[in-house]
Amino acid sequence: MASDAITEPRQATREEMRDAKLPLAYRDSCAHLLIPLNKCRRDTCYEKCQYVEFKKRVAKMDELRESKDGARSN
Repeated sequence: MASDAITEPRQATREEMRDAKLPLAYRDSCAHLLIPLNKCRRDTCYEKCQYVEFKKRVAKMDELRESKDGARSN
């Protein structure tokens, strides 16, 4: 049976949510996803990396516009 192969994701326990210092508003059925995401954000400064990549793309587009004498592609 195909339905036997599908399993529910393990929900985070109250202790795990407390240890992760999740605000009460975020302690729901998706907390098991938020805990590792927040850990990644703390450990690797995820948003800063995303911002640096964004700035690189903007600089590249500026270079392309300069080479096309300021013409926009849209």
